[in-house]
Amino acid sequence: MEFAKKILCIGAGYVGGPTMAVIAAKCPQYKVTVVDINKARINAWNSDALPIYEPGLFEVVKQARGRNLFFSTDIDAAIDEADIIFVSVNTPTKSFGEGAGKAADLQYWELTARNIVKVSRVDKIIIEKSTLPVRTAEAMGRILNANEKGIHFEVLSNPEFLAEGTAIEDLNDPDRVLIGSQLTPEGVKARSQVVEIYANWVPKEKIVTSNVWSAELSKLVANAFLAQRISSINSISALCEKTEADVTEVSRTIGMDSRIGKRFLMSSVGFGGSCFKKDILNLVYICQSYGLTEVADYWESVVRMNEYQKRRFVQTMLKAMFNTVAGKRIALLGFAFKADTGDTRESPAIEIAKQLLEEQARVVISDPKALDNAKIDLAPYVDSDRIEFVEDPYVAAKGAHAIAVMTEWNAYKTLDYKKIFSSMERPAFVFDGRNILNHKELFEIGFNVFPLGQPTLKHF
Repeated sequence: MEFAKKILCIGAGYVGGPTMAVIAAKCPQYKVTVVDINKARINAWNSDALPIYEPGLFEVVKQARGRNLFFSTDIDAAIDEADIIFVSVNTPTKSFGEGAGKAADLQYWELTARNIVKVSRVDKIIIEKSTLPVRTAEAMGRILNANEKGIHFEVLSNPEFLAEGTAIEDLNDPDRVLIGSQLTPEGVKARSQVVEIYANWVPKEKIVTSNVWSAELSKLVANAFLAQRISSINSISALCEKTEADVTEVSRTIGMDSRIGKRFLMSSVGFGGSCFKKDILNLVYICQSYGLTEVADYWESVVRMNEYQKRRFVQTMLKAMFNTVAGKRIALLGFAFKADTGDTRESPAIEIAKQLLEEQARVVISDPKALDNAKIDLAPYVDSDRIEFVEDPYVAAKGAHAIAVMTEWNAYKTLDYKKIFSSMERPAFVFDGRNILNHKELFEIGFNVFPLGQPTLKHF
Protein backbone atom coordinates (compact mmCIF):
# COMPACT_ATOMS: atom_id res chain seq x y z
CA MET A 1 0.00 0.00 0.00
CA GLU A 2 1.25 3.48 -0.83
CA PHE A 3 0.95 5.80 2.17
CA ALA A 4 0.53 9.58 1.86
CA LYS A 5 2.96 10.17 4.69
CA LYS A 6 5.28 8.11 6.87
CA ILE A 7 5.30 9.05 10.54
CA LEU A 8 7.73 7.69 13.10
CA CYS A 9 7.78 7.91 16.88
CA ILE A 10 11.01 7.08 18.71
CA GLY A 11 9.97 5.89 22.16
CA ALA A 12 7.19 3.40 22.90
CA GLY A 13 6.21 4.51 26.38
CA TYR A 14 3.15 6.08 27.99
CA VAL A 15 3.13 8.99 25.52
CA GLY A 16 4.49 7.59 22.27
CA GLY A 17 2.47 4.38 22.15
CA PRO A 18 -1.04 5.76 22.79
CA THR A 19 -0.47 8.93 20.74
CA MET A 20 0.69 7.06 17.67
CA ALA A 21 -2.05 4.45 18.05
CA VAL A 22 -4.71 7.17 17.90
CA ILE A 23 -3.01 8.94 14.96
CA ALA A 24 -2.92 5.64 13.08
CA ALA A 25 -6.54 4.88 13.89
CA LYS A 26 -7.70 8.33 12.78
CA CYS A 27 -5.42 8.57 9.74
CA PRO A 28 -5.37 5.28 7.79
CA GLN A 29 -3.68 7.13 4.89
CA TYR A 30 -0.49 7.48 6.97
CA LYS A 31 1.99 4.76 7.90
CA VAL A 32 2.76 5.11 11.60
CA THR A 33 5.73 3.28 13.12
CA VAL A 34 6.76 3.21 16.77
CA VAL A 35 10.30 2.11 17.64
CA ASP A 36 12.14 1.47 20.88
CA ILE A 37 15.43 -0.10 21.94
CA ASN A 38 13.53 -2.19 24.50
CA LYS A 39 12.72 -5.42 22.65
CA ALA A 40 10.46 -6.75 25.40
CA ARG A 41 8.39 -3.59 25.26
CA ILE A 42 8.00 -3.80 21.47
CA ASN A 43 7.07 -7.47 21.72
CA ALA A 44 4.37 -6.51 24.21
CA TRP A 45 3.00 -3.83 21.86
CA ASN A 46 2.74 -6.53 19.20
CA SER A 47 0.86 -8.87 21.54
CA ASP A 48 -2.49 -8.90 23.34
CA ALA A 49 -0.74 -7.97 26.61
CA LEU A 50 0.24 -4.33 26.02
CA PRO A 51 3.12 -2.98 28.14
CA ILE A 52 0.96 -0.27 29.72
CA TYR A 53 -2.56 -0.26 31.09
CA GLU A 54 -4.81 2.46 29.73
CA PRO A 55 -8.60 2.14 29.32
CA GLY A 56 -9.53 1.81 25.65
CA LEU A 57 -5.94 1.55 24.44
CA PHE A 58 -6.03 -2.08 23.34
CA GLU A 59 -9.10 -1.52 21.16
CA VAL A 60 -7.39 1.38 19.36
CA VAL A 61 -4.14 -0.56 18.87
CA LYS A 62 -6.01 -3.61 17.61
CA GLN A 63 -7.90 -1.48 15.08
CA ALA A 64 -4.77 -0.16 13.36
CA ARG A 65 -1.97 -2.61 14.16
CA GLY A 66 -0.75 -4.41 11.06
CA ARG A 67 -2.79 -2.09 8.83
CA ASN A 68 -0.92 1.18 9.21
CA LEU A 69 0.43 0.93 12.77
CA PHE A 70 3.69 -0.95 13.33
CA PHE A 71 5.97 -1.54 16.31
CA SER A 72 9.62 -2.31 15.72
CA THR A 73 13.14 -2.32 17.16
CA ASP A 74 14.69 -1.50 13.77
CA ILE A 75 15.22 2.15 14.60
CA ASP A 76 17.60 3.00 11.74
CA ALA A 77 15.33 1.65 9.02
CA ALA A 78 12.36 3.51 10.46
CA ILE A 79 14.31 6.79 10.64
CA ASP A 80 15.46 6.39 7.05
CA GLU A 81 11.94 6.07 5.61
CA ALA A 82 10.15 8.58 7.86
CA ASP A 83 8.98 12.01 6.70
CA ILE A 84 8.06 13.21 10.19
CA ILE A 85 9.72 11.98 13.39
CA PHE A 86 8.20 12.41 16.84
CA VAL A 87 10.80 12.01 19.60
CA SER A 88 9.31 10.71 22.84
CA VAL A 89 12.32 9.45 24.76
CA ASN A 90 12.85 9.62 28.49
CA THR A 91 13.93 13.00 29.93
CA PRO A 92 14.42 12.26 33.63
CA THR A 93 15.68 14.71 36.22
CA LYS A 94 19.49 14.78 36.35
CA SER A 95 20.99 12.79 39.20
CA PHE A 96 24.52 14.06 38.67
CA GLY A 97 26.59 17.17 37.98
CA GLU A 98 25.28 20.68 37.35
CA GLY A 99 21.58 20.94 38.05
CA ALA A 100 21.38 17.54 39.77
CA GLY A 101 17.92 17.00 41.26
CA LYS A 102 16.26 19.73 39.17
CA ALA A 103 17.52 20.04 35.59
CA ALA A 104 16.31 17.70 32.84
CA ASP A 105 18.73 15.00 31.72
CA LEU A 106 18.81 15.42 27.94
CA GLN A 107 21.42 12.78 27.11
CA TYR A 108 18.88 10.40 25.56
CA TRP A 109 17.34 13.17 23.46
CA GLU A 110 20.78 14.19 22.19
CA LEU A 111 21.79 10.60 21.41
CA THR A 112 18.56 10.21 19.46
CA ALA A 113 19.19 13.44 17.55
CA ARG A 114 22.69 12.32 16.59
CA ASN A 115 21.37 8.97 15.40
CA ILE A 116 18.75 10.74 13.26
CA VAL A 117 21.54 12.76 11.62
CA LYS A 118 23.63 9.65 11.03
CA VAL A 119 20.86 7.67 9.35
CA SER A 120 18.93 10.34 7.43
CA ARG A 121 19.44 10.98 3.73
CA VAL A 122 16.76 13.63 3.10
CA ASP A 123 15.18 16.59 4.92
CA LYS A 124 12.86 15.69 7.82
CA ILE A 125 10.59 17.31 10.36
CA ILE A 126 11.58 16.50 13.94
CA ILE A 127 8.97 16.96 16.68
CA GLU A 128 9.67 17.25 20.39
CA LYS A 129 7.06 15.07 22.09
CA SER A 130 9.03 14.58 25.29
CA THR A 131 8.64 17.25 27.94
CA LEU A 132 11.70 19.45 27.51
CA PRO A 133 13.12 22.69 28.93
CA VAL A 134 12.43 25.89 27.05
CA ARG A 135 14.88 26.50 24.19
CA THR A 136 15.84 22.81 23.88
CA ALA A 137 14.71 22.97 20.25
CA GLU A 138 17.46 25.51 19.62
CA ALA A 139 20.14 23.13 20.89
CA MET A 140 18.64 20.17 19.06
CA GLY A 141 18.44 22.19 15.84
CA ARG A 142 22.12 22.98 16.07
CA ILE A 143 23.03 19.33 16.54
CA LEU A 144 20.74 18.14 13.75
CA ASN A 145 21.73 20.79 11.25
CA ALA A 146 25.47 20.63 11.93
CA ASN A 147 25.74 17.88 9.32
CA GLU A 148 27.80 17.72 6.15
CA LYS A 149 25.10 15.99 4.11
CA GLY A 150 23.23 19.15 3.15
CA ILE A 151 20.14 17.85 4.98
CA HIS A 152 17.84 20.29 6.76
CA PHE A 153 15.89 19.36 9.88
CA GLU A 154 13.08 21.59 11.11
CA VAL A 155 12.54 21.14 14.86
CA LEU A 156 9.01 21.64 16.23
CA SER A 157 7.46 21.30 19.66
CA ASN A 158 4.20 19.38 20.09
CA PRO A 159 3.90 18.75 23.85
CA GLU A 160 1.45 16.19 25.16
CA PHE A 161 -1.28 17.13 27.62
CA LEU A 162 -2.47 13.62 28.47
CA ALA A 163 -3.75 12.44 31.81
CA GLU A 164 -3.02 8.78 32.50
CA GLY A 165 -6.24 6.85 32.92
CA THR A 166 -8.01 9.05 30.35
CA ALA A 167 -5.27 9.25 27.70
CA ILE A 168 -7.35 7.79 24.87
CA GLU A 169 -10.24 10.11 25.66
CA ASP A 170 -7.80 13.02 25.83
CA LEU A 171 -6.36 12.12 22.44
CA ASN A 172 -9.73 11.57 20.78
CA ASP A 173 -11.17 14.83 22.11
CA PRO A 174 -8.33 17.08 23.32
CA ASP A 175 -8.79 20.42 25.03
CA ARG A 176 -6.17 21.69 22.60
CA VAL A 177 -3.30 20.54 20.43
CA LEU A 178 -0.28 22.83 20.63
CA ILE A 179 2.27 22.99 17.82
CA GLY A 180 5.22 25.36 18.08
CA SER A 181 7.72 26.19 15.36
CA GLN A 182 10.27 28.74 14.34
CA LEU A 183 8.46 31.66 12.74
CA THR A 184 10.48 31.32 9.55
CA PRO A 185 8.95 30.31 6.20
CA GLU A 186 10.47 26.83 6.65
CA GLY A 187 9.22 26.56 10.23
CA VAL A 188 5.68 27.66 9.41
CA LYS A 189 5.57 25.27 6.44
CA ALA A 190 6.67 22.35 8.62
CA ARG A 191 4.15 23.34 11.27
CA SER A 192 1.34 23.26 8.70
CA GLN A 193 2.18 19.64 7.91
CA VAL A 194 1.75 18.69 11.56
CA VAL A 195 -1.48 20.70 11.77
CA GLU A 196 -2.66 18.65 8.79
CA ILE A 197 -2.18 15.41 10.76
CA TYR A 198 -4.31 16.47 13.72
CA ALA A 199 -6.90 18.18 11.52
CA ASN A 200 -8.06 14.70 10.46
CA TRP A 201 -10.10 14.56 13.68
CA VAL A 202 -9.40 17.62 15.85
CA PRO A 203 -11.45 20.77 15.12
CA LYS A 204 -9.29 23.54 13.72
CA GLU A 205 -10.17 25.92 16.55
CA LYS A 206 -8.58 23.48 19.02
CA ILE A 207 -5.27 23.36 17.15
CA VAL A 208 -3.13 26.12 18.60
CA THR A 209 0.05 27.29 16.91
CA SER A 210 2.83 29.31 18.52
CA ASN A 211 6.53 29.91 18.44
CA VAL A 212 8.56 26.94 19.55
CA TRP A 213 9.70 28.51 22.83
CA SER A 214 6.15 29.20 23.97
CA ALA A 215 5.16 25.60 23.17
CA GLU A 216 8.05 24.18 25.20
CA LEU A 217 7.32 26.41 28.19
CA SER A 218 3.55 25.87 28.05
CA LYS A 219 3.91 22.19 28.92
CA LEU A 220 6.01 22.88 32.02
CA VAL A 221 3.69 25.67 33.15
CA ALA A 222 0.52 23.62 32.63
CA ASN A 223 1.81 20.84 34.88
CA ALA A 224 3.12 23.34 37.42
CA PHE A 225 -0.31 25.02 37.67
CA LEU A 226 -2.11 21.70 38.12
CA ALA A 227 0.33 20.54 40.81
CA GLN A 228 0.06 23.93 42.49
CA ARG A 229 -3.70 23.46 42.93
CA ILE A 230 -3.17 20.05 44.54
CA SER A 231 -0.51 21.36 46.93
CA SER A 232 -2.69 24.37 47.74
CA ILE A 233 -5.70 22.32 48.80
CA ASN A 234 -3.46 19.85 50.64
CA SER A 235 -2.00 22.73 52.65
CA ILE A 236 -5.56 23.68 53.62
CA SER A 237 -6.30 20.06 54.61
CA ALA A 238 -3.71 20.37 57.37
CA LEU A 239 -5.38 23.55 58.63
CA CYS A 240 -8.82 21.90 58.46
CA GLU A 241 -7.69 19.08 60.72
CA LYS A 242 -6.52 21.59 63.33
CA THR A 243 -9.68 23.71 63.18
CA GLU A 244 -12.27 20.92 62.69
CA ALA A 245 -13.27 22.35 59.33
CA ASP A 246 -13.96 19.92 56.47
CA VAL A 247 -11.70 20.23 53.45
CA THR A 248 -14.30 18.65 51.15
CA GLU A 249 -16.76 21.40 52.06
CA VAL A 250 -14.09 24.05 51.55
CA SER A 251 -13.16 22.52 48.17
CA ARG A 252 -16.78 22.39 47.03
CA THR A 253 -17.41 25.98 48.06
CA ILE A 254 -14.38 27.53 46.39
CA GLY A 255 -14.82 25.30 43.36
CA MET A 256 -18.22 26.85 42.71
CA ASP A 257 -16.48 30.14 42.02
CA SER A 258 -16.23 30.28 38.22
CA ARG A 259 -12.91 32.08 38.51
CA ILE A 260 -11.43 29.09 40.35
CA GLY A 261 -13.27 26.01 39.10
CA LYS A 262 -13.55 22.61 40.77
CA ARG A 263 -10.81 20.62 39.02
CA PHE A 264 -7.76 19.41 40.98
CA LEU A 265 -9.15 20.55 44.33
CA MET A 266 -9.51 17.13 45.94
CA SER A 267 -7.26 16.73 48.95
CA SER A 268 -5.06 13.63 48.88
CA VAL A 269 -1.91 12.08 50.24
CA GLY A 270 -0.05 13.88 47.44
CA PHE A 271 0.44 14.05 43.69
CA GLY A 272 2.58 11.61 41.73
CA GLY A 273 3.23 10.57 38.16
CA SER A 274 6.13 11.07 35.82
CA CYS A 275 5.51 14.76 35.08
CA PHE A 276 4.46 17.01 37.94
CA LYS A 277 7.50 16.89 40.22
CA LYS A 278 9.97 16.58 37.35
CA ASP A 279 8.50 19.45 35.38
CA ILE A 280 8.22 21.78 38.37
CA LEU A 281 11.84 21.16 39.35
CA ASN A 282 12.83 21.75 35.74
CA LEU A 283 10.93 25.05 35.83
CA VAL A 284 12.69 25.91 39.10
CA TYR A 285 16.09 25.23 37.54
CA ILE A 286 15.32 27.36 34.50
CA CYS A 287 14.20 30.26 36.73
CA GLN A 288 17.34 29.93 38.84
CA SER A 289 19.53 29.91 35.74
CA TYR A 290 18.02 33.26 34.73
CA GLY A 291 18.50 34.69 38.23
CA LEU A 292 14.78 34.63 39.05
CA THR A 293 15.31 33.43 42.62
CA GLU A 294 11.92 34.48 44.00
CA VAL A 295 10.10 32.83 41.10
CA ALA A 296 12.12 29.64 41.58
CA ASP A 297 11.41 29.60 45.32
CA TYR A 298 7.69 30.02 44.71
CA TRP A 299 7.45 27.01 42.43
CA GLU A 300 9.78 24.88 44.55
CA SER A 301 7.40 25.38 47.47
CA VAL A 302 4.77 23.41 45.51
CA VAL A 303 7.05 20.35 45.62
CA ARG A 304 7.95 20.92 49.28
CA MET A 305 4.26 20.98 50.21
CA ASN A 306 3.74 17.68 48.39
CA GLU A 307 6.58 16.05 50.33
CA TYR A 308 5.20 17.49 53.58
CA GLN A 309 1.77 15.97 52.89
CA LYS A 310 3.29 12.49 52.58
CA ARG A 311 5.30 12.88 55.80
CA ARG A 312 2.22 14.24 57.57
CA PHE A 313 0.17 11.21 56.52
CA VAL A 314 2.64 8.81 58.13
CA GLN A 315 2.91 11.00 61.23
CA THR A 316 -0.88 10.82 61.58
CA MET A 317 -0.71 7.03 61.37
CA LEU A 318 1.99 6.85 64.01
CA LYS A 319 0.18 9.17 66.42
CA ALA A 320 -3.17 7.41 65.97
CA MET A 321 -1.68 3.95 66.46
CA PHE A 322 -0.24 4.78 69.89
CA ASN A 323 3.06 6.18 68.56
CA THR A 324 4.34 2.93 67.10
CA VAL A 325 3.66 0.73 64.09
CA ALA A 326 6.53 -1.68 64.78
CA GLY A 327 5.40 -5.23 64.10
CA LYS A 328 1.93 -4.09 63.04
CA ARG A 329 0.44 -5.25 59.72
CA ILE A 330 -0.63 -2.30 57.55
CA ALA A 331 -2.36 -2.85 54.21
CA LEU A 332 -1.85 -0.18 51.58
CA LEU A 333 -4.80 -0.26 49.19
CA GLY A 334 -3.42 1.00 45.91
CA PHE A 335 0.10 1.68 44.73
CA ALA A 336 -0.38 3.33 41.31
CA PHE A 337 -0.07 7.12 41.47
CA LYS A 338 -3.71 7.39 40.31
CA ALA A 339 -6.59 5.12 39.35
CA ASP A 340 -6.91 3.46 35.93
CA THR A 341 -3.19 3.12 35.36
CA GLY A 342 -0.43 0.74 36.40
CA ASP A 343 2.08 3.60 36.50
CA THR A 344 3.78 4.07 39.87
CA ARG A 345 6.31 6.76 38.98
CA GLU A 346 6.59 9.22 41.90
CA SER A 347 3.56 7.57 43.50
CA PRO A 348 3.02 8.81 47.08
CA ALA A 349 2.63 5.16 48.06
CA ILE A 350 6.34 4.57 47.47
CA GLU A 351 7.40 7.05 50.14
CA ILE A 352 4.60 6.00 52.50
CA ALA A 353 5.66 2.34 52.25
CA LYS A 354 9.32 3.18 52.81
CA GLN A 355 8.57 5.30 55.86
CA LEU A 356 6.40 2.56 57.35
CA LEU A 357 9.09 -0.04 56.72
CA GLU A 358 11.64 2.20 58.42
CA GLU A 359 9.26 2.27 61.39
CA GLN A 360 9.45 -1.58 61.41
CA ALA A 361 5.86 -2.07 60.24
CA ARG A 362 4.77 -5.15 58.29
CA VAL A 363 3.54 -3.64 55.01
CA VAL A 364 1.18 -5.33 52.56
CA ILE A 365 0.91 -3.77 49.09
CA SER A 366 -2.33 -4.31 47.16
CA ASP A 367 -3.22 -2.94 43.72
CA PRO A 368 -5.17 -4.33 40.74
CA LYS A 369 -2.65 -3.18 38.09
CA ALA A 370 0.57 -1.96 39.68
CA LEU A 371 2.06 -4.81 41.70
CA ASP A 372 4.86 -5.55 39.22
CA ASN A 373 5.95 -1.92 39.27
CA ALA A 374 5.59 -1.83 43.05
CA LYS A 375 8.08 -4.68 43.36
CA ILE A 376 10.54 -2.70 41.26
CA ASP A 377 10.00 0.50 43.27
CA LEU A 378 10.53 -1.36 46.54
CA ALA A 379 13.25 -3.70 45.26
CA PRO A 380 15.57 -3.21 48.28
CA TYR A 381 12.79 -4.47 50.56
CA VAL A 382 11.32 -7.27 48.41
CA ASP A 383 13.23 -10.05 50.17
CA SER A 384 12.29 -8.76 53.59
CA ASP A 385 9.80 -10.73 55.66
CA ARG A 386 8.10 -7.43 56.49
CA ILE A 387 6.64 -6.78 53.04
CA GLU A 388 4.05 -8.64 50.94
CA PHE A 389 2.45 -8.00 47.55
CA VAL A 390 -1.16 -9.18 47.35
CA GLU A 391 -3.68 -8.30 44.65
CA ASP A 392 -6.78 -9.28 46.65
CA PRO A 393 -7.59 -6.46 49.12
CA TYR A 394 -9.45 -8.86 51.42
CA VAL A 395 -6.34 -11.03 51.77
CA ALA A 396 -4.19 -7.95 52.23
CA ALA A 397 -6.40 -6.67 55.07
CA LYS A 398 -6.66 -9.99 56.91
CA GLY A 399 -4.96 -9.69 60.27
CA ALA A 400 -4.06 -6.05 59.63
CA HIS A 401 -4.06 -3.38 62.30
CA ALA A 402 -4.77 -0.70 59.70
CA ILE A 403 -5.64 -0.15 56.07
CA ALA A 404 -4.61 2.97 54.17
CA VAL A 405 -6.14 4.02 50.86
CA MET A 406 -3.36 5.20 48.53
CA THR A 407 -5.09 5.13 45.14
CA GLU A 408 -8.66 6.17 44.26
CA TRP A 409 -9.60 2.89 42.53
CA ASN A 410 -13.40 2.66 42.27
CA ALA A 411 -13.25 -0.92 43.52
CA TYR A 412 -12.13 0.27 46.95
CA LYS A 413 -15.33 2.29 47.38
CA THR A 414 -17.51 -0.82 47.22
CA LEU A 415 -15.52 -3.36 49.24
CA ASP A 416 -17.34 -5.27 51.98
CA TYR A 417 -15.84 -3.37 54.90
CA LYS A 418 -17.84 -5.38 57.45
CA LYS A 419 -16.05 -8.47 56.16
CA ILE A 420 -12.72 -6.65 56.24
CA PHE A 421 -13.32 -5.36 59.78
CA SER A 422 -14.13 -8.84 61.04
CA SER A 423 -10.77 -10.12 59.80
CA MET A 424 -8.64 -7.31 61.27
CA GLU A 425 -6.93 -6.79 64.61
CA ARG A 426 -8.54 -4.48 67.15
CA PRO A 427 -8.65 -1.55 67.34
CA ALA A 428 -8.91 -1.35 63.55
CA PHE A 429 -7.88 1.79 61.72
CA VAL A 430 -8.69 3.26 58.30
CA PHE A 431 -6.51 6.06 56.91
CA ASP A 432 -8.19 7.41 53.81
CA GLY A 433 -5.47 9.06 51.76
CA ARG A 434 -7.91 9.89 48.95
CA ASN A 435 -11.10 10.71 50.88
CA ILE A 436 -13.12 8.30 48.73
CA LEU A 437 -14.74 6.14 51.43
CA ASN A 438 -17.94 6.61 53.43
CA HIS A 439 -16.35 7.54 56.74
CA LYS A 440 -19.55 7.52 58.79
CA GLU A 441 -20.41 3.98 57.68
CA LEU A 442 -16.88 2.80 58.46
CA PHE A 443 -17.11 4.32 61.93
CA GLU A 444 -20.45 2.63 62.54
CA ILE A 445 -18.91 -0.71 61.54
CA GLY A 446 -16.28 -0.17 64.23
CA PHE A 447 -13.32 1.38 62.46
CA ASN A 448 -11.37 4.33 63.76
CA VAL A 449 -11.36 6.59 60.70
CA PHE A 450 -8.75 9.18 59.84
CA PRO A 451 -9.56 11.13 56.66
CA LEU A 452 -7.52 13.99 55.22
CA GLY A 453 -8.68 17.48 56.17
CA GLN A 454 -11.81 16.19 57.92
CA PRO A 455 -12.65 15.42 61.56
CA THR A 456 -11.46 12.03 62.74
CA LEU A 457 -14.00 9.45 63.87
CA LYS A 458 -12.66 7.24 66.64
CA HIS A 459 -13.95 5.03 69.41
CA PHE A 460 -11.41 6.03 72.05
